[in-house]
Amino acid sequence: MVSQKITVKNVSGLHLRPTGILCNEAIKYKSTIKFKFGSSLTNAKSVLSVLGACVKSGDEIEFECEGPDEDEALKAMIRLVESGLGE
Repeated sequence: MVSQKITVKNVSGLHLRPTGILCNEAIKYKSTIKFKFGSSLTNAKSVLSVLGACVKSGDEIEFECEGPDEDEALKAMIRLVESGLGE
């Protein structure tokens, strides 16, 4: 398992459009991809789960990837969040 913390930078946080971008990228990987926010662990491949986490701009999340392509998956998730998730 690999993990890394990152701060969400886009102004409106993880609302529907950026969540869709995040989930569409996550489902490309065989590894399980989750993120910790507060006391909850969220499945990054589920739009409803990500929206339900209520992540806002400036919040810190920690991605956790586990599986055969975990390193690539983690790099992709971090790169997406750093890029602002399309915003």
